[in-house]
Amino acid sequence: MTEQAVHAAEWTEKLLFTYPNEYIYWSIQIVMYPLLTGLVAGAFVLSSLYHVFGQKDLKDMAKFSLVFSFALLIAAPSPLILHLLQPQRGIYVFFTPHFTSAISAFGIVFFTYFVIVATEVWFVYRPYFVEQATATRREETFAGSLRRKMYKVLTLGAYDLGPRAMREDERAIKILAGVGIPVAAFLHGYAGFIFGSVKANALWMTPLMPVIFIMSAIVSGVALCMLTYIIIMEWKKMMAKRARRSRFAPDRASYEELKGAEVDLIRKTSRYLILFLIIALTLELLDLVFRGYTAVKNWEILRQVIYGRDFNNIFIKQYLIGNIIPFALLLMPRLTIRRAVAALVLVIFGVFMMRYNVVIGGQSFSLTFYGFMEYEIPVIPHNYDTYKEGLLGALTTGGLPFLLFCILNRIFPSVPEVRTEEKRF
Repeated sequence: MTEQAVHAAEWTEKLLFTYPNEYIYWSIQIVMYPLLTGLVAGAFVLSSLYHVFGQKDLKDMAKFSLVFSFALLIAAPSPLILHLLQPQRGIYVFFTPHFTSAISAFGIVFFTYFVIVATEVWFVYRPYFVEQATATRREETFAGSLRRKMYKVLTLGAYDLGPRAMREDERAIKILAGVGIPVAAFLHGYAGFIFGSVKANALWMTPLMPVIFIMSAIVSGVALCMLTYIIIMEWKKMMAKRARRSRFAPDRASYEELKGAEVDLIRKTSRYLILFLIIALTLELLDLVFRGYTAVKNWEILRQVIYGRDFNNIFIKQYLIGNIIPFALLLMPRLTIRRAVAALVLVIFGVFMMRYNVVIGGQSFSLTFYGFMEYEIPVIPHNYDTYKEGLLGALTTGGLPFLLFCILNRIFPSVPEVRTEEKRF
């Protein structure tokens, strides 16, 4: 038994007739990997709706989603690093490019996309870097000196904020955002390509797989940006109220105006989410109908998996809870923050279940077509393998983007400040 098989035996349960070397090798981290890369693409597309297509109503959300996409992009390879037995070899992808290899092509696309996003972030925040580099010159503290030096380096010597320079910056941002959209789509579409090109697996082999991955990625990225934005804004408002309650009486009208503006932004953004959700759901159902209509020779085992063993995961958790219910919640008139939060959580859950059903469900049936394998995710780890491939490992990779965003947001402020008018007692 190979080292990889020994690890996979920790969470694989075999039923009926299977080959001795068959296990569920791709575990929860391979579910998290396409989920994170999809969130990257979706967040960037949301940002590009303002920069490329001029959707002025998404201006506040655009800057936030751009920084959030950058944080997600840095964290995206972490599931692969944890999953691979020898992750140090991953650096070879960047030094030995080979266009006939899907993995090598991903390394090239990932590096290209990283450069595009980092450059766009620099152009968007260049005026802020210049302002901070000049505004902190009078600070004599050690922290102020470090802050001034950091922003001085980030300006890259470009201090010109004249009208012509700003117009050139806006043009560069638009070009980068326009180029970044297909690159972001290719970045995540490659994951669908990897699965769709595996001829030995009947569930994965479909030309629609890359397109389905891309559209569901946009849905998940938009939903997560909206959800995170709501949570941060609500938290900042609550903390502002608590901090000022001892000395000031907050003006209720100003808080009502702030909340109304937040609701208006979420309602406008939800329209785009509904559109992408419709396209993603249509593609997934089209693929399901096409499989049943063609009924190839391996359809019998697929039918048992889709309509039998994984019925709850696919039709109840993914389609009903993760698609239909949030779709109905978003379509109901007068969308509220609470209803939006519930819908967004369900949408993200639905996309996660789609990734789970593809990765785990595609490995659940034996190549003998007469046996099955059950995946039991390790909840309480007893060694390093059951930690990184278990629930705690998934939570680690899932929480890493938020930690990185908190750090990046200190350098690139992307969340509007909560400002309210106040009255003294």
